[in-house]
Amino acid sequence: MKDFEKIYRQYFADVYRYILRLSGDEHIAEEITSRTFFKALRKIDSFRGDCDVKVWLCQIGKNEYYSYLKRNKKNASLSHEELISIPDVTENIDDRIISKDDAGRIRMILHEIPEPYKEVFMWRVYGELSFRQIGNIFSKTENWACVTYHRARKMIRQRMEEENE
Repeated sequence: MKDFEKIYRQYFADVYRYILRLSGDEHIAEEITSRTFFKALRKIDSFRGDCDVKVWLCQIGKNEYYSYLKRNKKNASLSHEELISIPDVTENIDDRIISKDDAGRIRMILHEIPEPYKEVFMWRVYGELSFRQIGNIFSKTENWACVTYHRARKMIRQRMEEENE
């Protein structure tokens, strides 16, 4: 139990920020983060250590968030407030995210792009994971994660440009 308290203190802020970026809503992020740690506490004995604890917790959080959306019959791409701050991990997209209108469009586009591009983009931007950590999640290389992320960015950029035509 003491070990879990250490995990909670060490990763709570990271999980909360990740869920906040997914949801765009502080209250939802608080609720989902609480559920995430409750579920993690119940499942800590089954954690195999195949990935970083932060990744495991964020994965639980993401699943809890999607379950929340299903329970509340919300459409993830249309039901949130606009995206809030996104970490500085991209070049051109960051400039576009500053605008709330563009942030909403990026969110909607993101939900339309195929896997694994969507997932890799979300882990990189929302989860603030390194390419190495992302590669580990998918049992792929760091280079694969980097290439997949940049392809996702390109898809988003192209769809935004198409909308502007």
